Amino acid sequence: MKLKLNYSLLCLMIFTCMAVHGQKKYVMVIHGGAGTILKKNMTAEKEAAYIADLTKALQKGYEAIKAGKTSMDAVEAAIHVMEDSPLFNAGKGSVFTHDGKNEMDAAVMDGKTLSAGSVAGVTVIRNPISAARAVMEKSEHVMMVGAGAEAFAKQSKLEIVDPSYFYTKERWDGLQKAIREDSVKAVLDHGSKKTMKLGTINKDYKFGTVGAVALDKSGNLAAGTSTGGMTNKRYGRVGDAPIIGAGTYANNATAGISCTGWGEFYIRNVVAHDISAMMEYKKMSVADASKAALDKVGKMGGDGGLIAMDKQGHVAMPFNTEGMYRGTVTADGKIEVLIYK
Repeated sequence: MKLKLNYSLLCLMIFTCMAVHGQKKYVMVIHGGAGTILKKNMTAEKEAAYIADLTKALQKGYEAIKAGKTSMDAVEAAIHVMEDSPLFNAGKGSVFTHDGKNEMDAAVMDGKTLSAGSVAGVTVIRNPISAARAVMEKSEHVMMVGAGAEAFAKQSKLEIVDPSYFYTKERWDGLQKAIREDSVKAVLDHGSKKTMKLGTINKDYKFGTVGAVALDKSGNLAAGTSTGGMTNKRYGRVGDAPIIGAGTYANNATAGISCTGWGEFYIRNVVAHDISAMMEYKKMSVADASKAALDKVGKMGGDGGLIAMDKQGHVAMPFNTEGMYRGTVTADGKIEVLIYK
């Protein structure tokens, strides 16, 4: 009797320990951009709208995974929701360049095969994330830009829209404000730190990228990122989102990663691949590697955030700004959406 009681007690202790210290298995993590996101500046209606669209994106991704579709299908489905929403700086909600245009970038990567595709500077493709996937699956290339990428998207039977589709009053007003303040400049990577510290970049105009990482039933990872870039940008500036290894990366051996923030710093630090490398070579956890990579960005003067997930379904969502639109869904379908610190 005593032995039986002790055995039962031991089982209870093990179960309790697992419940307290065990980590949930996630199948998808998404972000909708990082930046100066403060609850005091958010109306209840707008906060509810963000939560609704982030939830919808997670639901679409989860439905794909639950139906046995690939992680790439789930990433594309989730990002479509955010690209079709005017709330996020991607697709429909893309910001305007200095010349009053919407120029979008996107990338995808398959963790199983290390295949990747991206587009940059596109203006008429409704869902740039699908164009990035088409480049990966239907061409021998990794990146296409501008008119060439648009011609390829049209040839691939993707939805082409008039540029006016991307107009939103909020983004247009944001451009006018940026021009008036003359606070957003296109700063080359070799620009001096002194120039940056003097305020030639207004941080509030450069955030808003969306991204997703998914883990399917076959144990394969995929990552995708889509953005409208930086408000008032000039000279065809391209950030980190469409650059494989900088803003987007996936490898089944390590993790899937999608970044958001001050793109120039993510490019210079090759952040997404850096996380993967630290996990592979230094055997760091996805959480520790993600934090270390973001710390490097911060030390150089950059900011933003990222999402990452490993093959075991462990998730990291670090950011060094006031907030980041983000959310997760577990293997059993539990959704969690967060905005503030």
